[in-house]
Amino acid sequence: MISASDDYPLHQTSRPFRDPGTDRNLYDRFFFCGYPSAGAEPGATYFAVAFGTYPGRNVTDGAFSIVSDGVQRNVRGSRIMGEERMNLTAGPVTVQIVKPLRQLRVLVDAPEAGVRAELLFAARGPAFEEPHFRYGWGHLTAMDYTRMTQNGTWTGWIETPDRRIEVTPDSWLGTRDRSWGIRPVGQRDPNPAAPDGPATIGYYWLWAPLNFPDLNVIFDVNENSDGSRWHENMSSAPVGDDPAALPVSESKHTYEVDWRPNTRHADNFVIHVAPSGGAPYSIKLRALNTFYMMGVGYSHPTWCHGAFVGPDERTHDEFVTADVDEKNPLYNHVQILAEATRSDGTVGMGILEMLITGQHQPSGFTGYTDMHA
Repeated sequence: MISASDDYPLHQTSRPFRDPGTDRNLYDRFFFCGYPSAGAEPGATYFAVAFGTYPGRNVTDGAFSIVSDGVQRNVRGSRIMGEERMNLTAGPVTVQIVKPLRQLRVLVDAPEAGVRAELLFAARGPAFEEPHFRYGWGHLTAMDYTRMTQNGTWTGWIETPDRRIEVTPDSWLGTRDRSWGIRPVGQRDPNPAAPDGPATIGYYWLWAPLNFPDLNVIFDVNENSDGSRWHENMSSAPVGDDPAALPVSESKHTYEVDWRPNTRHADNFVIHVAPSGGAPYSIKLRALNTFYMMGVGYSHPTWCHGAFVGPDERTHDEFVTADVDEKNPLYNHVQILAEATRSDGTVGMGILEMLITGQHQPSGFTGYTDMHA
């Protein structure tokens, strides 16, 4: 069926734009995060947004979460996608593309939770195209997608039941990413294909977009259970008013983790950077606050991305972060707000995302329930 999206020159198959023309698990997702840019102390405010369309499952969903004053508040919405893939509203959350690759707006209106927001993201660096992701075993592919990551500033405001937060570009930074392709989404397949070869026994994921006064940095690594890497990236670019014109540099890297006791999360983290044409340096991350990704749908048992929960639904909840049992798998996937210090003394801010399930021999994890001593 023809929709308004078909008037845009964006087709990549012979079918109307609404038809994914590929795997049922095709997804197209926005992610955003934001935080104070300087002088942050432990417990600093942090927000995140996830918004996705899943044409093979006929679902669009979105979520907004904010951690402030020791409480994480989450609002979510999900609906039948219908014919129009470019309708970027789900329940209380709307995403607007103001200037592609330069400015995007997020609107949140959840009076039932006492949460509202109007936030404009403006790029301060290029959109880094990360190396293509493909993950699976044998002839089975679990992930096959492209992602771009971009740092920026925020302007606007956020309201919670406790207070109104003014967000200005001189004092708020953040990151947004866009990814699209194939991932496990929606309800689990009740009759999955038998694995062709040994099934995976662990998943190890680290991702750190960092904002310095003069530099944008993106680090990520995915490892197999034995520590071998199946995906990695270390890119940087200067800060500037014309993101598309900024040069991107790529580097080799290693890292060190200082584990938080009885968790699979870091208290401190060090990235050792070896640029191809410059002197090596390091970046030390000091944890300030922990954001639990289930708030915006990641690994949530009911409101996971692409799951059908009803024709037009919304929900909200909140919890005290100090009460979280990090041994509970629901809270395993985190983003850690961190102060970042380069070896030349330059201080910035960023996040370290961690998702570590199952075995990872270099970290000493042997099963699914053991934690670091």
